[in-house]
Amino acid sequence: MTENNNLPATTASALPTTGEGASAREFVTMVIDNQIFGIPVLQVQDVLGPQKITRVPLAPREVAGSLNLRGRIVTAIDVRTRLGLPAREDRERSMSVVVDHSGEFYSLIVDQVGEVMGLPVSDYEKTPATLDERWREISDGVYRLKESLLIVLDVKRLLRLEELTAA
Repeated sequence: MTENNNLPATTASALPTTGEGASAREFVTMVIDNQIFGIPVLQVQDVLGPQKITRVPLAPREVAGSLNLRGRIVTAIDVRTRLGLPAREDRERSMSVVVDHSGEFYSLIVDQVGEVMGLPVSDYEKTPATLDERWREISDGVYRLKESLLIVLDVKRLLRLEELTAA
């Protein structure tokens, strides 16, 4: 992955040293509304720039549509909408992180994709109770960085769209 110089300064400088022999987890970082999120690197299939997305009639609000990824139809999820955030004004500059969930590919539309960040397992914390309820629902935990918080996304819970539409 390439480094994105448009990320908040905290991302590049926030990587704590893991030291020799320390157990670490690696995450693909992304930014949504100036908040840093991470997905375990082994769940990420691809990172895409802006894509042409075809709207799907009667789909839940979180489903932005579908896109063609090398001949495979991929469902595009607007993570901003899923998190209850306002729509991004400049949609042409958004990026996507493609993940595999139960044999299906999903494109998670985010504001920016950052770098791969290795963080010590010992620094992992449970999701704080003070985090917004929608965000807690899709969070697997957090890492306190030097100047910000990295929220670890639970892809399985993030993609529970059928439960949302039934509610």
